[in-house]
Amino acid sequence: MKAESPSQVAFSVLDLAAVAQDNTPADTFRNSLDLAQNVEKLGYTRFWLSEHHNMAGVASSAPPVLIGYIAGGTSTLRVGSGGIMLPNHAPLVVAEQLGTLASLYPGRIDLGLGRAPGTDQTTARAIRGARFGVEQDFPRDIQQLQTYFSAANSTSSVRAIPGEGLDIPIYILGSSTDSAYLAAAMGLPYAFASHFAPGQLFAALKIYRQNFRPSATLAEPYVITCVNVIAADTDDEADYLSTTLKQMMLGVVTGQRQLMQPPVKDMSQLWSPDVAQYVMQMLAASFIGSPATLQEDLGAFLAQTQANEIMATSHIFSHEARVHSYELLAETMRVLGQPQAVEQLAA
Repeated sequence: MKAESPSQVAFSVLDLAAVAQDNTPADTFRNSLDLAQNVEKLGYTRFWLSEHHNMAGVASSAPPVLIGYIAGGTSTLRVGSGGIMLPNHAPLVVAEQLGTLASLYPGRIDLGLGRAPGTDQTTARAIRGARFGVEQDFPRDIQQLQTYFSAANSTSSVRAIPGEGLDIPIYILGSSTDSAYLAAAMGLPYAFASHFAPGQLFAALKIYRQNFRPSATLAEPYVITCVNVIAADTDDEADYLSTTLKQMMLGVVTGQRQLMQPPVKDMSQLWSPDVAQYVMQMLAASFIGSPATLQEDLGAFLAQTQANEIMATSHIFSHEARVHSYELLAETMRVLGQPQAVEQLAA
């Protein structure tokens, strides 16, 4: 298969704002800002923050607040939501919040939208209140957002001030083929959550590209693939660091979530072979290793997916090791952009 030049592939960050053992959310936010400032210098395109609720180990329950914090501490990096879970929020409120951010940081704010609650049903009920039983219409809510952002809405009885007339890119997030059909029909860029749900990645990308309809905002399909990246100077060190990610996914599978745990030397003491197999299936789109290993594995993945952009999340216990992982990823992407690397991928 002939590959596009990886030099054309943007690389970005998804930050889950994980709270490490013995740390507080305040520590997490400071580390997030430090990471954003570092990746900005390294040439990363964007820095997205997710929305989760009622999780002790995840502090990203208010993406618009964190977006403002990160954007205020950087100067060129695009900052956005990966994503705002639209069923939890009235479209007008989202339009006003993102409109405020885009007014403060023009040309730098992205709006990634998801249809999941980002939490359990009991918590979703608490978030939505009386709206909980109302049938959700994700496509309609996105169209409502687009209306609020449009200059043509200036004569409406309900307007988003600020927000109206601003260029705030909307991205559809998804982990299934349903979202692929929607992003294609609406002519919007598509970000796939292969970092935890890789099973339908290739089917979803095929559906999105085959069914894409050009829109006023996007002439051709644009794909972001989100993956796990744990990079270190050696494969052994990366494997060791990756046990923090594996423990996190173990907590997701068993329902026993906890604060981000330090790495361990032997995962066999923490999970059974069956659970290990299930977790590793969920982590199939993970790139763990030294720069040489990353170049080979990530290069093959880019050739297979033909992604326009790769978004890396790095669930690493040590903040310094996480920053270094993103440094090594940036180096890897630059190496993959060299002509000789393209020739090898295309062979």
